[in-house]
Amino acid sequence: MSDALNFEGWSCPLPLRDHPNIVMGHGGGGKLSAELVEHLFLPAFANDAAAELGDAALVEVGGTRLAYSTDSFVVRPLFFPGGNIGDLAVNGTVNDIAMRGARPLVLSAGFILEEGMPLDRLAAIAQSMGAAARRAGVTLVAGDTKVVDRGHGDGVYINTSGFGIVPPGVDIGPARARPGDVVLVSGDIGAHGIAILSVREGLEFGAPVESDTAPLNGLVAELLDETRDIHVLRDPTRGGMASTLNEIARASQVGIVIEERALPVQDAVRAACELLGMDPLYVANEGKLVAIAPPDSAERLLARMRANVLGRNAAIVGRVTADHPGVVASRTGIGGTRIVDMMVGEQLPRIC
Repeated sequence: MSDALNFEGWSCPLPLRDHPNIVMGHGGGGKLSAELVEHLFLPAFANDAAAELGDAALVEVGGTRLAYSTDSFVVRPLFFPGGNIGDLAVNGTVNDIAMRGARPLVLSAGFILEEGMPLDRLAAIAQSMGAAARRAGVTLVAGDTKVVDRGHGDGVYINTSGFGIVPPGVDIGPARARPGDVVLVSGDIGAHGIAILSVREGLEFGAPVESDTAPLNGLVAELLDETRDIHVLRDPTRGGMASTLNEIARASQVGIVIEERALPVQDAVRAACELLGMDPLYVANEGKLVAIAPPDSAERLLARMRANVLGRNAAIVGRVTADHPGVVASRTGIGGTRIVDMMVGEQLPRIC
C-alpha cells in the first residue's frame, strides 16, 4: 500500500500563543511545551546545541563528543507501581543521554525538599536512586539540597543532570530521519501513565499496571553493536509516542505513517484507555524507545531488541515517507487514516 495520503482540505490546529501565564499544559510535552521552548527559551539561549532539541545536547570537549542532559521530576504520587520518583529521576536522565547513542557515565542530583517530608521516605527514595544508578552503570557524583516551606513542595522534587561519551561513528539525532526508514518501538506503550493514574485516582483496571521505568543504555549499546547506522533514537515520555513522532517529523521535515494494529499495548492499558477515553499513543512511557533506521537493518534491530528483556515485545510500527512532511498519520484498524497531532495540553499532568 502506498504511503501517499490525501490531505486536501485537512487542517491541524495552530499552536496557541495567547496564554499570558504558565498553565499545566506547558509541562505536558505537547504543543504548549513546544511553544514555550521555541518562543521563549530558544531565543534567550540562542545556540546551536540547544536549537537541535534532542533528548540530550551534543557538545565537543577536547576532541571528545559528549551528550549532556538535565531533567526535573515532579511526579505525584512519589511512589507508584513499579517505581518511585528516585529511580525515575536516574532512569530518565540515563535514557536521555543514551538516545544520542552515548554511554552515560556520571550524574548529579538536586533535591528540593518540603519542610515536613518524612526522612524515612526520603531515605527510601535515595536508596532507590543508588540502586538505579548501579543498574545503569553510572555514578552519582554530586548533588545539592534545598528546603522550601511546608505546603510548597509536594514532599520532594528532584533534578538530575549528567553526561556520557558518544562513540566514534555514531550520528543519532532528531533531524536524521529519512524517507524509506523504518520506525520501531521497543515494547508495550502507555504503562507508565496508566500506572500513575491508577494510584492517583484509586482506579483498578482488572489487571495491575506497573510503570515501565528502566535504564535503556544497555539496550542502546546492543543496538549499536548490531549497526551504527541508526538515524534516530527517542524515549517517548511526556506526550507519549504521538509527541515524539511529531517532533521527529518536524525536525527531519519528513512524514511518518504508523500502523495502529502493529502498536504493542498491554491489554490492561488498552482497556484503561478505552474506559477513560484516552489514546495510548499519547500516554507517557519511561522505559521504551523509538528507533528509526534504514530498512535493510530494521529486522536485525528488531531481533536484537526482542533478545533483550527490555525489548521483548518490540515491533515495527511504521515507516518514514517524503509525503506530507512534518505530519504523522496513522492507518487505523478499520482501514481509515487519521492525523496524529500533538496535544495542545496534556492528558495527565505530573507524570514524571
